[in-house]
Amino acid sequence: MFDTLREFFARHAGSLAAELATVAGFILAVLLVARLMSEKRAPAATFAWLLIIVLVPWVGVPFYLFFGGRKLRRLASTKSHVLPVIPGAKLPPGNSINRPVAQATVSAGAPPPIGGNTLELLTDGQQTFAALEAHIRAAKHSIHITTFILGRDDTGRRLVKLLAARAREGVKVRLLLDAVGCMFLSRAFLRRLTRAGGEVAWFMPVLHFASRGSANLRNHRKIAVFDFHTAIAGGHNLARVYMGPQPWRKRWRDFSAVVTGPAAVQLHEVFVADWCFTTGQPAEKLRADFDAATACAPCGHAELQVVASGPDVPGDALYEGILTMIHESKHSLVIVTPYFIPDEVLMRSLIVKARAGRAVTVLVPAKPDHYITELARRHSLRELHAAGVDVRLVGPAMMHSKALLVDDRVAVFGSANFDPRSLFVNFEIGVFVHSHPEVLAMKAWTDDLRQHSHAFRPGRPRGFAPLRNLAEEVSRLLAPLL
Repeated sequence: MFDTLREFFARHAGSLAAELATVAGFILAVLLVARLMSEKRAPAATFAWLLIIVLVPWVGVPFYLFFGGRKLRRLASTKSHVLPVIPGAKLPPGNSINRPVAQATVSAGAPPPIGGNTLELLTDGQQTFAALEAHIRAAKHSIHITTFILGRDDTGRRLVKLLAARAREGVKVRLLLDAVGCMFLSRAFLRRLTRAGGEVAWFMPVLHFASRGSANLRNHRKIAVFDFHTAIAGGHNLARVYMGPQPWRKRWRDFSAVVTGPAAVQLHEVFVADWCFTTGQPAEKLRADFDAATACAPCGHAELQVVASGPDVPGDALYEGILTMIHESKHSLVIVTPYFIPDEVLMRSLIVKARAGRAVTVLVPAKPDHYITELARRHSLRELHAAGVDVRLVGPAMMHSKALLVDDRVAVFGSANFDPRSLFVNFEIGVFVHSHPEVLAMKAWTDDLRQHSHAFRPGRPRGFAPLRNLAEEVSRLLAPLL
């Protein structure tokens, strides 16, 4: 009898294994679909994932396991205990256009706006590098920097050399790098800094994603904080194409700002949470020299609101704040973004505003650095243009700036692009500007961008129409996964 059973299993082992694998794959796909439906995703993203999981499960299931996560509830819970509330933050007056925007972000988990800050705009790479270098040299206690990309070029080498020099002088230097954005950066490149006593950490190494979350969750924040009370935040990565000591004709247009005051303390707390999650170090270690009275002391009149977005926060405060800004616009609306792939809600909101007579302007690069984003945005730009939106193509250099201004009364800038990845997946940072003089300064900057742009004209598309349309539709479908 046992010989007969042994012979049966030996003869049919291959088919049984295949059937078991099929059943296991089907059960896993069902579980993943149930998890996917329970997550708060944009409809397009949900549909794209459902399509790939159901139609090609042998591709979709492992792809989702590796790239599909959007929120880390345990991380959000842990970080909520790390981030303190800075005294003095409050909602704007009830009769202010800013109040609905602030209310929406606060309801989604962000801190209220806080006054007593200064805001210095950094509108080109040379100016940004000079400010970064000056603050690194002036720091007395700590230099904490997080970036998506650190270049292996002259800019990256010069910054690492300077940070190493400050570390040797006793300043606490901590550098947090995204493991994917800096995947081609060797440890040897940073040895000068680590040997000088500086600390370097790699955010979510891809090979260790299983214990910390999805490899798709990348830290796209760009924050540098000096002595707890001064910060630089925005879109600039630490590489030659973004910034440098000398002008360079191939440098991208980008935007950041120097924040001094209580809002800088809030930016520092975002760094603290990211660093502690990555390294496991206690938050108290990073606050050893923190003097709350000095760091939180008012130093200006700018009213700012720091809003973190990503898997480490329970809601989507940045997205809801942006959506509220669009809905509350009464006169004008200006979007500046390098990658424009809005979801259906944002797209429809912009079209309705334009048809209602609002002056809606969208500034995007004339030539994006990724061809697939060019394909994915074409349909949206054509629809907006048809609805009366003033679509402007900025050039000739690639534009990497990210901002939104409404009615010259409220604005937001930071690291997030106008696409599903930034708004729903990445770790991002946004700074809402609620004070009128600072918003007007940002308006002057967007007006200057207009001077280096030309109007979008749909014209007659090139290429074989069916193939071109298919490429655009596939790019739009996959956009939430990019």
